[in-house]
Amino acid sequence: MSDVTVLHNPKCSTSRAAVETIAGAGVAAEVHQYLKAPLDEAALRELIGKLEDEPTDLVRRDSFFSDQGLTDADVATVEQVVAVLVEHPRLMQRPVVIKGDRAIIGRPKDRVAPFVRG
Repeated sequence: MSDVTVLHNPKCSTSRAAVETIAGAGVAAEVHQYLKAPLDEAALRELIGKLEDEPTDLVRRDSFFSDQGLTDADVATVEQVVAVLVEHPRLMQRPVVIKGDRAIIGRPKDRVAPFVRG
């Protein structure tokens, strides 16, 4: 079993780049396609507990976010972030790289290599 997990969307070039970077570094990683198997509330809370970024950064602010009538005020707390991501898994920022008890959002792309090597 790998020490590194990537929450991955294969349609996203940044997410694909993270998987390639990790493989290129010789690090074995479990790749979890979170849209096929969304994280539940407990898993999201565990992820947020490891996240080095702000919890609100885990939510993508794209056109779907706006189409749902959401604003920054709707994802200001951990509870709100979890509720939004349980209801709309596609709004989770990608990729997310988890290593042991730490996690980062893999944006920009150059964050991934030092994180998995460190």
